[in-house]
Amino acid sequence: MTKTIRTAIGLMSGTSMDGIDIALLRTDGENVVERGPSMGIAYEQSFRDRLKQALVAARDLTDRTARPGDLGAVERNLTLRHAVAVSDFLYRHDLSPGEIDVIGFHGQTVLHRPDEALTVQLGDGALLAQATGIPVVYDMRANDMVHGGQGAPLIPVYHAALSASAGQALPTVFVNIGGISNLTFIGRNGEIVAYDSGPGNTLIDQWVEMHTGAAYDQGGEIASTGKVLPSLADRYLGSSFFSSNQRRSLDRNDFLPPQKGEAGLADGARTLAHVTAAAILKSAKHLPEPPALYIVCGGGRLNRVIMQDLLDLARVQNATVIAAEEAGFDGDAMEAEAWAYLAVRSLLNRPLTFPGTTGVAAAVTGGMLCMPEKSGLLRPD
Repeated sequence: MTKTIRTAIGLMSGTSMDGIDIALLRTDGENVVERGPSMGIAYEQSFRDRLKQALVAARDLTDRTARPGDLGAVERNLTLRHAVAVSDFLYRHDLSPGEIDVIGFHGQTVLHRPDEALTVQLGDGALLAQATGIPVVYDMRANDMVHGGQGAPLIPVYHAALSASAGQALPTVFVNIGGISNLTFIGRNGEIVAYDSGPGNTLIDQWVEMHTGAAYDQGGEIASTGKVLPSLADRYLGSSFFSSNQRRSLDRNDFLPPQKGEAGLADGARTLAHVTAAAILKSAKHLPEPPALYIVCGGGRLNRVIMQDLLDLARVQNATVIAAEEAGFDGDAMEAEAWAYLAVRSLLNRPLTFPGTTGVAAAVTGGMLCMPEKSGLLRPD
């Protein structure tokens, strides 16, 4: 029986809050994965500042649907920016809304407290569907938490599909270094184990922005001129998060950057780059078996200091580290591709999360589907 191939667009705005990643995917929601074009659209600094304020405003939320203060306006503005991004993407690639079966919309995480079964992503699926004229699946983390999961990570099932489509030797580990880093282990029998592994780019980004106003350390230029401060690194790597046998998903605020006077700019950036790499290897000790290969995606793979530290630490364990591109993948687009894939699985009522990925009691689907009542592109304020 021939399975239906659907065309989906995935939209991702990660914890780094730097912009929107967009990717096109054709998939049956299982092992057929045909990757299409992708692009990124950066947020201007003024909107990034509004998102940072949204993080502060969301700290006291206990109702995941509440939008006090400016949160409602930020959510609308963020959603319409995504709508404009979709319109621009379709125009650039000579596509029409009618050629897209579904949009997978992540939104912007402003609060994630798995121990309280609480996760909040800003993003109005109904508004996005109205603005684009395309069905939208969004809010894909919540149902996992309802069933006892951590709400993250969600991408592992896509990693497994990518690995199967590429015919990779197993076991393999995908490492996503975004604001928070996470690991996906794919075993010889197809077993999937995944969890957050520690701080990714978020500490370095905050540290560099605190000192220079720049959003991140491009290519690791600043870190490359500094030295690792052992006492500062040990403070992070000594966290009980790494030694606990219970894996849990992380919020951006679970690890905070050093105070401004604790280190110089370069030494702080160098130390935090080391922490990012070392945290991945420390967390990998909880995997079912030592991996022979790490495939690195996400923005962190572009920081050469992180990558070199990861390479050096993995070599001690007789493991190899490569960037996603060396495996034939797109390290920038992978998360957006995953959200497209997850949207198709949601349409098919297929599981998005599993006991081995989020700790959910049993494999469950998730997401809410919004159909467009009317189309017509609205512009953000």
